[in-house]
Amino acid sequence: MGKVLKDLGCHDKELSILFTDDNEIARLNNQYLGRKGPTNVLAFPMTGGPGTDMSTAMLGDVVISVDTAAREAAETGETLQGTIDRLLIHGLLHLLGYDHETSPSGARTMEEEEKRLLATIKED
Repeated sequence: MGKVLKDLGCHDKELSILFTDDNEIARLNNQYLGRKGPTNVLAFPMTGGPGTDMSTAMLGDVVISVDTAAREAAETGETLQGTIDRLLIHGLLHLLGYDHETSPSGARTMEEEEKRLLATIKED
């Protein structure tokens, strides 16, 4: 993830990553977003809300359901590691303000950036 953070100009930033199961991510999804059921990834940015004008190196939290990631990997033929890398990048982009839910152009931009960043990881 260090290479991705550096590529995004966040080499001096931090993020918290939690790997959990479907039950816990469903609880968080409901508690914080009012959505029922598990999801693959949640992102909680440290900035952007009320009272977050402070200068901080912390970007926020990314939560990934390993249960859902494993199902997605099996469905797509992607490796579990590949799925987790993709979800981490997806969550990180949300922390940086990318949004695929509000407009088709935002979705395209985010998808293109995800692909670009995944390619930088695969260069190793």
